[in-house]
Amino acid sequence: MAVEGAVGTGGEPESSDSLRTFGAVVQALREHAGLSREEFGERVRFSKHTVASVELGRRMPDPTFVERAEEALGNTGALRKAAGHLARQPGLAAWFRQWARLEATAITLYTYECRLIPGLLQTEAYARTLFTNQLPPLDDTQIEAQWVARAERRRLLRERPNTAFGFILEEGLLLRRTGGVEVTRGLTDHVLEIAQLRNVEIQVMPQVRETHAGLDGPMQLLETPENTWFAYCEGQRGGLLIPDLKEISVLQRRYARMRSQALAITDSLSLLEQMRGAL
Repeated sequence: MAVEGAVGTGGEPESSDSLRTFGAVVQALREHAGLSREEFGERVRFSKHTVASVELGRRMPDPTFVERAEEALGNTGALRKAAGHLARQPGLAAWFRQWARLEATAITLYTYECRLIPGLLQTEAYARTLFTNQLPPLDDTQIEAQWVARAERRRLLRERPNTAFGFILEEGLLLRRTGGVEVTRGLTDHVLEIAQLRNVEIQVMPQVRETHAGLDGPMQLLETPENTWFAYCEGQRGGLLIPDLKEISVLQRRYARMRSQALAITDSLSLLEQMRGAL
């Protein structure tokens, strides 16, 4: 199986100098070619605002941007090589960055979780509970960096209304009451609120279920704007980005089966409301 993955170290804060340097190179090459940001954006099929964000070092360029920029600016190979040394914003573990870059522009993102509420659905109180109880322990700066990165990722749900997000959550994730009753109450309210978005579907896998296609663990499936699929599986100390189509096909079939085994969307929301009332 063709996979890419590396062991993370807890997402310690890193410098963003590499992002600024990459952006400066893009800007210099663009100006040398005599292109405005708007003209360059048309060539790479990204908005001028995205181009500006990349050039100013505020945004991690996704692989599609890098490839199109290379083609538009002479195919020197400089941008491809430089992209390999980019550091994501503080708070994202090294082994997660490549997936996060794909996630930022995905048109479809499916997630199944059995360990904890997915990052895109977490509240600040829930996330900070996870960070403060992490081993080895994190200091205050690291915790803050992790929350900032997670908060930025959460914006995808509202800022990408044309992206289809699907979540299958184990009922036990809320029954565990991570962080206590108040944290769980706020988390349940937040999940119910997010479930009202037209581009988000949330299903609950009931605690009692005789058959289950997801017993091998959590998974994420993602479709890019070019209709290419990737998968991602995460463990205790690292994650695997999976580009192999045969492996992705297996995970897609498992996810499809889980959608039929989980509660229907309306029933899932009813259960979440019942659980909220019981807190």
